[in-house]
Amino acid sequence: MTTKLDAKRLKELPSDQLKQLIADLEAEASEDKLASYKPYPKQLEFHAAGATHRERLLMAGNQLGKTFCGAMEVAMHATGRYPDWWPGKRFDRPTTSWVAGTTGETVRDTIQRMLVGRTGQTGTGTLPKDALVELVPARGIPDLLDSIRVRHVSGGISSIGLKSYLRGRESFQGETLDFVWLDEEPPFDVYTEVLTRTNVGQGPVWLTFTPLTGISSVVKRFIVETSPDRHKTGMIIDDAQHFDDKERAQIIASYPEHEREARTKGVPTMGSGRVFLTNEEKLLVDPFDIPAHFLRWGGMDFGWTHYSAFVEMAWDRDQDVIYILRTLRLREQTPIEHAAAVRSWNLVWAWPKDGRRSSLEGAGIALAAQYTAAGLDMMHAHATFDDERGVSVEAGLMEMADRMRGDRWKVFKGANDGWLEEYRLYHRNLDGRLVAENDDAISASRYGLMMRRHARTAGWKKQFYSTIDYPKMGIV
Repeated sequence: MTTKLDAKRLKELPSDQLKQLIADLEAEASEDKLASYKPYPKQLEFHAAGATHRERLLMAGNQLGKTFCGAMEVAMHATGRYPDWWPGKRFDRPTTSWVAGTTGETVRDTIQRMLVGRTGQTGTGTLPKDALVELVPARGIPDLLDSIRVRHVSGGISSIGLKSYLRGRESFQGETLDFVWLDEEPPFDVYTEVLTRTNVGQGPVWLTFTPLTGISSVVKRFIVETSPDRHKTGMIIDDAQHFDDKERAQIIASYPEHEREARTKGVPTMGSGRVFLTNEEKLLVDPFDIPAHFLRWGGMDFGWTHYSAFVEMAWDRDQDVIYILRTLRLREQTPIEHAAAVRSWNLVWAWPKDGRRSSLEGAGIALAAQYTAAGLDMMHAHATFDDERGVSVEAGLMEMADRMRGDRWKVFKGANDGWLEEYRLYHRNLDGRLVAENDDAISASRYGLMMRRHARTAGWKKQFYSTIDYPKMGIV
């Protein structure tokens, strides 16, 4: 390693020596990128999830750093060189792993380039040059590697095999692995075979891709078929700090409109299957202080294995504009825990029809009554329109969509990531039916929309809702 010099000594160096020192430092840094890796917040979230989730997906737009993120984690597990800040999974021994992509050529040009550097620049990837032991060439494709042998800090040797989906599921059989990284979306049978390879040690499998094929079986596994073993991180162009605002605008404008959200936000391409088609940028506004004459209230949706969602809303009646101020989603928590999290919002709450039913946790007490007992102001009845629409889901979604198109539905930036995630993914199946999953915050805001007639200004004091006699209403 190059010796560090203080500022005074640097100033005293002749210009030719200073130039040489700078060149040496740059070369040194390029040959140990792992030592200086500083992930963006979304990349860090993805890495951290590896400590508690076996399957992970980083679903992101193009050129946002998803492949680099995946390659950095490979380098850490293969070398055992974990930085002090590392929150994810750790191995204290040499590892045996696979990395895979769509074809041999794409593996060479993306994964291999990220790990070891471009052809002729070996050692400039995420694997430190001094850790590389052997690069084993593959047959048939120029410059493609078959495997990489890497020195682990424990003294042993890790092995990384390079694979392509093009060879089919059968080529992923046989081996027992510590971890697998899949860059770009794999066929579902390849993905399940890869999981089998890591069953013995329950090792991590992570994917990094832009979802250009829509709600495929692999995407569905992460956004619909929830499991404690799975974690999805969404990364949009605003999360990539290597672009400035001007560059982001140019990149967004460069994509065809039908691909724009997939390539810049990692939103699965769903065509006419998407429920909400208004450009997200049209919805977003910078937060501002809510005027006293605006009505404020909340909408909630109940859940346990899926999210319970809480949305704060405001209504400018003069302009007839509804604002989503903030969203909170909680999983596997009780009404008492929920109430503690949102009590300080000081809102009156709209709630769905299933709030009339009891739950095991409440020992036979209706959910709405449990929240009232926990200190929340629950509206006197479940969410319903005050006309012939009743509790119609389609009517609620239609009004939301109309408001979005007419600039009468706005979302505060910065406090509604969960709501926006659902907005991007909410869709219908091939039969035109709503896929009523991963829609908790959307549902909470729909209940709020239906009951906005019961909202109050910020100065309203508790009068009616906290004194409701639920047993007399038949809610027991």
